[in-house]
Amino acid sequence: MKIGFLGLGQMGSGIAANLLKAGHELSVYNRSIGKTEALVAQGAKLAKTPAEACQGDVVFSMLADDAAVEAAVFGENGVLGALKKGAIHVSCTTISVKFSEKLAEAHAKAGQRYVAAPVFGRPDAAAAAKLFIVAAGEAQTLTEVAPLLEVIGQRTYQVGDKPSAANLVKLSGNFLLASVIESLGEAMALVSKGGIDRHTYLELLTTSLFNAPVYKTYGALIADQKFSPAGFAAPLGQKDIRLALTAADELRVPMPLASLLRDRFLTLMANGGEKLDWAAIASLATKDSGQ
Repeated sequence: MKIGFLGLGQMGSGIAANLLKAGHELSVYNRSIGKTEALVAQGAKLAKTPAEACQGDVVFSMLADDAAVEAAVFGENGVLGALKKGAIHVSCTTISVKFSEKLAEAHAKAGQRYVAAPVFGRPDAAAAAKLFIVAAGEAQTLTEVAPLLEVIGQRTYQVGDKPSAANLVKLSGNFLLASVIESLGEAMALVSKGGIDRHTYLELLTTSLFNAPVYKTYGALIADQKFSPAGFAAPLGQKDIRLALTAADELRVPMPLASLLRDRFLTLMANGGEKLDWAAIASLATKDSGQ
């Protein structure tokens, strides 16, 4: 299949590479051309604009936020003006519910199709095609893109025919992940100040009560205090919590823990943590405890 791909950051580069390995004809676009070189060397075609990546049946986007997607879709030489009628935009970006609704409406008016397919997983999972994908859109369109999603992830969860539903689920999931990170940070600060080794404590947790990937992955980062290089940067984490709170405000759902997490991310970035992994909010508990 002829596919376009927009956004070759840590996540997008791994996803795009897996589509290319599966034998698809791939055109790749990234604002920084240097990030396209590895894939072009493997056989991908360089697209100099988003429009140039939209000459096939499907275009994927994996960008930073609403603003980046808006520029790529609605901007000059953007997706909306170039994608042919009936073609599909698969957005893997974690964006707001409202903006996902805007994308769905715009694509429908242009005679195009739109699927929201945000993913759970860090860059290593993207490279290994082990992502968990949350997909929503018209049933027939989901059926058509399912083989592509199988190439990039280990399982796809379809959550309805309204694309924004997938974005709401993704935001709720990132809220839960951040909650785990904060609670692990507080617990480790407590036991380490009491003289207990962090790694010993983590082994106890992950082989008994909390034998789950999220505790193992983030627990190791927190125990090692290894927050650089960032697999998922703190500003992106703050963005996702902000978007979750915005959705909660629209639906009139109180989320007091999300409000606390918003402030933890702001504290981290106010103290120079912009380039750290979002797991670095866990370090604030250690600092607060005087360690």
